[in-house]
Amino acid sequence: MRAPIAVLGTGGIGGLLAAGTGAICVGTERSVAAIRDRGLALTQGGATVVARLEAVERLDRPVSLLVVAVKAYDLDAALERIPPATLGGAVVLPLLNGLEHVDALRRRLSERDTVSLVAPPAVAAGSIGRVEAVSPEPGVVVQRMPAAAVIEAASRDLDGQALADVLAPLRVSGIDVVVGDDEGAVLWSKVARLAVLAAATVASGATVGELRGDDRWRPRLEAALRETCAVATADGVALEAATQWAIIQAMPADLTTSAARDAAAGRPTELDAIAGSVVRAARRHEMQTPVLDEVLAEAGARRAA
Repeated sequence: MRAPIAVLGTGGIGGLLAAGTGAICVGTERSVAAIRDRGLALTQGGATVVARLEAVERLDRPVSLLVVAVKAYDLDAALERIPPATLGGAVVLPLLNGLEHVDALRRRLSERDTVSLVAPPAVAAGSIGRVEAVSPEPGVVVQRMPAAAVIEAASRDLDGQALADVLAPLRVSGIDVVVGDDEGAVLWSKVARLAVLAAATVASGATVGELRGDDRWRPRLEAALRETCAVATADGVALEAATQWAIIQAMPADLTTSAARDAAAGRPTELDAIAGSVVRAARRHEMQTPVLDEVLAEAGARRAA
């Protein structure tokens, strides 16, 4: 019998996945208390379903799959909730935004005491798209986009079939899983456009639709997107700006980003993990991203105002 799966982080994405798969929820004291007391309420299309899930502040048994769904700046602290012994032979799938967290996670796991493990954990790069899920309070998740969420994953630690087998529990109603063979492609295919949108929505306070229709912002988005796609190509992942722009064009007009929501609420944002990682990748390739840099500077100024 396969070991259970767990989700670390019970916000919008983590809560959505836990509710759909029945995973063990690993979270903060406040989140765990809410899920234990009232269950995890998931609202989709106006209908609410309450999932009665196991919730713990610290994982207490081995799992076959750990989905990491915390903010990038919370990663180190969140991993303290996962004892090394629970990950022997497991796959760790981070669904964080940005380019640098997969390597950071591998380093962090390699530094832990894994001598007693039958096998060390494998790490996969992952991303989730076609979904907007928010958690307005602990134990409550609202999914605004009705389409099925798509998880893309790849791992240099496992072959594609082995990874697909481990990720099979995520293939439930409303969640599609696509397994590839290039970790970089999984990360870049999302961050190339998200870096632009995150910076622009924070800098402007506008939605994606408002930015697309603005005579000043639209050309800046297109120029910044050309920059990020050029960096991706230099990094070994060929991306076409026109294809990425078509995806942005198809997004709901009232869509925003989690970075913009966090900024508006006065919370920390993932701008550095998302757009900052693209800028740092550009510098490694001795490339410049002047438009993205400018929008990032405006986002910082707006936050400081």
